[in-house]
Amino acid sequence: MKCTVHWMPATGMGFVAETGSGHLLAMDGAPEGGGRDLAPRPMETVLAGSGGCTAYDVVRILQRGRHDVRGCEVRLDAERANEDPKVFTRIRMHFVVSGRALSAAAVERAIALSHDKYCSASIMLGKTAAIETSFELVEV
Repeated sequence: MKCTVHWMPATGMGFVAETGSGHLLAMDGAPEGGGRDLAPRPMETVLAGSGGCTAYDVVRILQRGRHDVRGCEVRLDAERANEDPKVFTRIRMHFVVSGRALSAAAVERAIALSHDKYCSASIMLGKTAAIETSFELVEV
């Protein structure tokens, strides 16, 4: 996997990442750090990436188990260390999974498999952060 990050000097502290798959991702710093608040902070993109990684896993695991999953939302809340490096120290992931006749056991299993085996992003973040998961089911 490759990625190139370009600083955009005219924006202050704005950066554009070009991923190995050819996609662009904008990031910016906070105004107090010279940024202009034009895009997410780099650490926000790390948190969002972890949420996307685990949501992908949960949906695929449920689909492979032939469960009628119709939606998956992950609400993330993270805390960071006060001192540099300001790593994540606690991450709460709340899943809202919707579908027809989904069992709580199947959703709980999918989240556990993602958390323990498949989601490389959250497993990596788990080296510095306590990760807590919870979920709710929505019948559609």
